Amino acid sequence: MAQNKSLSTQEVAEILHVSKSTIYELIRRGEIHSYKVGRKVRFTQDDVDAYIARSRHENSTQPIRRIDTHSTLLVPEEHAPDLILSGQDVVLDIIANYLQQEGICSGRTYLSGFEGLLALYQDKVDMAACHLFDGETYNVGFVQKLMPGIPAILLNISYRMQGFYVQKGNPKGIKGWEDLGRTDISILNRRVGSSSRILLDLQMKRLGFAAEALKGYERIMRSHLTVAAAIADGEADLAIGTERVSRQIDGIDFIPLMEERFDLVFKKSELEREPVQKLIELLQQPAFRRELAGFSGNDYRDLGRIIMEV
Repeated sequence: MAQNKSLSTQEVAEILHVSKSTIYELIRRGEIHSYKVGRKVRFTQDDVDAYIARSRHENSTQPIRRIDTHSTLLVPEEHAPDLILSGQDVVLDIIANYLQQEGICSGRTYLSGFEGLLALYQDKVDMAACHLFDGETYNVGFVQKLMPGIPAILLNISYRMQGFYVQKGNPKGIKGWEDLGRTDISILNRRVGSSSRILLDLQMKRLGFAAEALKGYERIMRSHLTVAAAIADGEADLAIGTERVSRQIDGIDFIPLMEERFDLVFKKSELEREPVQKLIELLQQPAFRRELAGFSGNDYRDLGRIIMEV
């Protein structure tokens, strides 16, 4: 096989004798290199060969002992970040990179929205991104409960569509939340505290469906990419995720169900700090807004606007 040939996710999965969802998990962990052509993930044969070589070496030598430092945020005091952003969306990485160019030393940690708010309450991070639905609105209720008595500001990043991933052509004819009550439907779930898991549990409760009766409820996937790839491979009939990821995976359709609001939360007492002001200014720059709009396809109509104080 020519070394410069572009390989698809399916081809790499067949070479390694694993599922496509495993390939996406390897990408997420940085264990195999890839690149994008448009919205599609592609690999070179060199990428695959390098992964195989590393795997053989790691399996033939004594493993390096892992040292638990309790936090990826522990850095020498003189190099401590000016601003630590929590959240899993790649947009936050772009923001952090821009801030670095403005002289703001930025730190990143990849917590779920639920975990991020707890970390914010405990002063472990400076800003926590979240899109948590409480049955009535996004984020407000969780901020009030997980940060009791702490005045906070919700700064908008984007709006995005949340819905079901289903196999291409939607062979089960799935239309909406009520289909969760069907006995011929199986799902893939996300871990406790994730926005998708919280949304699923709320809808199950609203409809009066028992979680234990939903086939696949206990099957946990680590990311939107891995869960979408698993649906494409036929491992289940549906999963909850965002529309943007559905555009990156072959073999699935997306059923839009509701628009979610994605906010950055920070303590009101931090509003006048220079790093926070720099971030707000960045989000309001026309050039930055144009880059994000072309990058992800989310709706940035309120980008950089303070939605409310709670």
